[in-house]
Amino acid sequence: MPARWTKLSRKRGHVAEPSDIEIASCFNATFARSHHTVLVGGVLAPYYLPAAAPHRSIIRYRENFAASALHEAAHWCMAGQHRLRQRDFGYWYIPSPRSEEESAAFLAAECPVQALEQIFAEAAGLPFRVSLDDLGLELSSRRQEFAAEVQARARTWRDHGLPRRAQGFVHSLTGRFGGRSDLQAGEHDVDEAILRT
Repeated sequence: MPARWTKLSRKRGHVAEPSDIEIASCFNATFARSHHTVLVGGVLAPYYLPAAAPHRSIIRYRENFAASALHEAAHWCMAGQHRLRQRDFGYWYIPSPRSEEESAAFLAAECPVQALEQIFAEAAGLPFRVSLDDLGLELSSRRQEFAAEVQARARTWRDHGLPRRAQGFVHSLTGRFGGRSDLQAGEHDVDEAILRT
C-alpha cells in the first residue's frame, strides 16, 4: 500500500498496519545512501552482514514479519562502530532452552533492543509485544518482569534521547506512517558501555 494511502486511511479512522516491505522501504530510504546499509526480509534466521567496500551492509529479518524488521533495525541503530564491522554485530546467538545464566545475559542484552523496537513500533503505528525467545520463559512470570524492564528502558530513551540513527528512523517512520513522535534526539551512538546502564 503506498504511503499516501496509509496516511489517508489513518485520517479516516481506518488504520492499515504497515507491512514488513513498507518498513524495509522506509529504512532503506533513510539509510541506504547515507550509511550504505539495507534491510531485507525473507530469511528463517535474522542476521547482519557488514559491508566489504564498495558493497552495502545487509540486515536480514525473519520471513515477512514487520516486528522482525523493526527488531533487527533496532539492533543496527544501537550498534557502535566496532560492532557494525562484525557479522551479527559480534554476538553469538544461543538458542533456547538456555541455562538460567544464559537467559539472564540474553534478556539483559535484549532489553534495550526491545525498548527501541517498541518505540519504532509506536512510530509505525504497529502493536508491540515483548519476546523472551524461550517458550518456557514466555509462560512464566518472568515475562511480566521483562515487559516492565522494557517499558522502563523505553521511557529512558524517550526522556533522554535516542541514538542518532534511531532518531532518524523514528522520524522517517512517523513521517510515513503517522505514529508517535514525541522523542528527544540523542547525541551519541550506543555502544556496550551505554547498554550496561
